[in-house]
Amino acid sequence: MGCVSFSLRHFPNGRVKAKRWTRAEIAALVELEPVERRFRAGAGWTVAVGSSGTVRSVAEVVRAAGWCEQGITLEALLCLRDLLIERGSTMCGGIKGLSEGRAPVFAGGVAVLLAVFKALGIERMRVAGGALREGALYDLLGRLHHEDTRHAAVESMARRYHVQPDQAERVRETALQLLEQCAAPWNLAGELPWLMLSWGAQLHEVGLDINHAGFHKHGAYIVENAEMHGFSLQEHLALASLVRSHRRKFSRQIFDRLPSAWRRPARRVAVLLRLAVVLHRSRRPEPLAARLEVDGRDLRLALPKAWLETSPLTRADLRQEAKFLAAAKYRLTVEEDG
Repeated sequence: MGCVSFSLRHFPNGRVKAKRWTRAEIAALVELEPVERRFRAGAGWTVAVGSSGTVRSVAEVVRAAGWCEQGITLEALLCLRDLLIERGSTMCGGIKGLSEGRAPVFAGGVAVLLAVFKALGIERMRVAGGALREGALYDLLGRLHHEDTRHAAVESMARRYHVQPDQAERVRETALQLLEQCAAPWNLAGELPWLMLSWGAQLHEVGLDINHAGFHKHGAYIVENAEMHGFSLQEHLALASLVRSHRRKFSRQIFDRLPSAWRRPARRVAVLLRLAVVLHRSRRPEPLAARLEVDGRDLRLALPKAWLETSPLTRADLRQEAKFLAAAKYRLTVEEDG
């Protein structure tokens, strides 16, 4: 909800009337309804912090009016609402603390902010000096100094949903081993394929905490809808797609929501994750040396002969996996090595 869009829709040219205000506030409350219950019930937060232009402008106005010395209170917001309706416009000047540049979009921002206070039960809000853009820059600086918040988000989710760390690490090591062997012919160079495959391996079993039947679907839903700090929307969808496609039917349509440039690399990374998951179905702790050669959609997987002879169920799973991949136009051949 933006102060510009709400002001243009409900308060054109800065004109403020009581009926217009009611409609604007209701429109904001409707937008907040899907998250209202989650924030009110058991969210665990005790402090509300506001950032960016509207919040800072409101704080200046209510302080100048003597309604609130620090931050913003619900009582001060209600006083500000009454003042704006009484004046009938934000464009005629005379509102202490309100800059000329902020005036045209001020009413829309105040209406949204008041709706947030009411919907989420906020009595007082602190005011941050920075804005969301600066938060994004801090995140990027952290990545440059190897403090990627995404790693912490993945590890937190794995713990929350009781993923077995030993199994996740086995799958991760084998998946990255396979990636190293086929990165060049499959054009999977760079950091992103490595990160996505690593995170996909760490989270591929999060759905088991809900139900074993279809746990890849449960896991994809969790990953896509959970709050994961540092992840862009596209990264969120890509990671959810990997979790969704790591077992059973391999549908190319799963990746259709990704940017077009991401789809082929994401499908190829998913194939590597699928193979790693199958190879560790027994959950045995010993390491596995696997060789993978790829040529377009042709895959040749070579495994130690002795290992295959002692893994009849995995051999059967690999035959089934070849059928799943064939339906997606990939051809998997498994060979004995040595």
